[in-house]
Amino acid sequence: MRLSTRIGIAVGLTVPLLVLASGWLLLRLVDHDLRNAEDDHLRARAAAVTPDARALLRASSADRPKAADTRERRLFSAALDVGVRVVGPDATFTGGPQPDANVRLPSGTSGPVNIRSGGTSWRALSVPITTVRGSGTLWVFSPNAADQAQLRLVRRRVAVTTLLAAPLSGLLAWGIATGATGPLRRLGRRTAGLDPRTSAARPPDEPTGVTEVDELAATLRTVLARYDEQAARTAEALDTARSFSAAASHELRTPLMSMGTNLDILTDHPGLPEPDRTEVLADLRGEHARLLGLLVMLRELGRGDLVEVEAFRAVDVTEAADASVAEARRRHPDARIALDAAPGLTVHGWEPGIRLLLDNLVANALAHGRDARGRVTVAVGVRRAGEQVVITVDDQGPGVPPEARSHIFERFRRGPDSSGSGLGLTLVAQQAALHRGSVTVTEGPDGVGARFEVRLPSTGGELPGRRDWLIGTAGANRSQSFPKEAS
Repeated sequence: MRLSTRIGIAVGLTVPLLVLASGWLLLRLVDHDLRNAEDDHLRARAAAVTPDARALLRASSADRPKAADTRERRLFSAALDVGVRVVGPDATFTGGPQPDANVRLPSGTSGPVNIRSGGTSWRALSVPITTVRGSGTLWVFSPNAADQAQLRLVRRRVAVTTLLAAPLSGLLAWGIATGATGPLRRLGRRTAGLDPRTSAARPPDEPTGVTEVDELAATLRTVLARYDEQAARTAEALDTARSFSAAASHELRTPLMSMGTNLDILTDHPGLPEPDRTEVLADLRGEHARLLGLLVMLRELGRGDLVEVEAFRAVDVTEAADASVAEARRRHPDARIALDAAPGLTVHGWEPGIRLLLDNLVANALAHGRDARGRVTVAVGVRRAGEQVVITVDDQGPGVPPEARSHIFERFRRGPDSSGSGLGLTLVAQQAALHRGSVTVTEGPDGVGARFEVRLPSTGGELPGRRDWLIGTAGANRSQSFPKEAS
């Protein structure tokens, strides 16, 4: 059932009930007003005829017939439009319209009362009269016919108004509701053909002037925008999964073929000399470690591409750096790893991502930071610079040539002597972009080695619009997601 029809029916049922209630109240008020007016009239007539009624009782008690007749005529003449009955000790005098003589009158009344005689209702008022020779009662009567006629007239008019109010109010409410719901119907027609699965068309942002309809349209646009966002994220996740499979199959092919060759050698030459056997096993362990590291790195890239903003919170970078350095010292006891970090430096970020960034920077410095004498020295620093937290990792190695600095963050980019996966610095760039920061590489202090510097904003913000580090290259994402900054 349409909304306008519902409103029309509801109003068509409600208005007659309201009319009936108002009519009932009106009848009570009219009845009260008519009764008060009639009582005031009875009191006025009673006050006017009381002296004549008293004189009539005195003349009747004194046995003066002529005087009594005169007083009786004067009494009835003064009564005008009301009926009068004087009840004395010895006689009763009646005149004008009044109930039958056999109708029992109430006693001891202090005000007007209702009396019914046959099919007629009367309003009666009694006034006690006291004379020297005795006491009596003056009754004044007025028929209620006129009052009842007025009440019946009001009742008929209320009934007619109620009968007319039902269809008229229903039609009027239906017409008003039809006009008021016009913007809602137009919104329905505009959105009826929308299919977010096949079309990018969305309801236009055109205010109608009706608050509820505008709010509904805004809610609908919000829902469709969230659908689009989720659809884009789903498509991105599928692209990430496909790229993961392609990248994994491509990068795993070489080590797997090498492992297969070594296994064939061990199988085909069971009597292989011990030095050669040891070399083959060492190659197998190296390829196995490389495969394991590659799978871990690909998994971490996929996590970074799919992380949501709800996972972000306040992260203490100083604590993360301290934990990363402690783990590196445990794994490389012969390396010199120094940490210079101010306490309490926090950013709004993803804690596993911040730790991943630090671990890979330190691992890269340990792998490539040997000086000419073969010693590994790494210096990790964390400091605040305005609204940013700056992370620096310095080593004493050969450094990064200027022409290679724009490419080292690309996927699977390895140095000539590197045995890693080629994804460590890609993860660093991904996490820097994910936190709306930047990463740069320059010469180390005093022109020795390399310095990797990451700048992260302290406050929160939106995630990058597109995250495809597992699909695309670091260079393309880097130009889109975060700016280059000088050291």
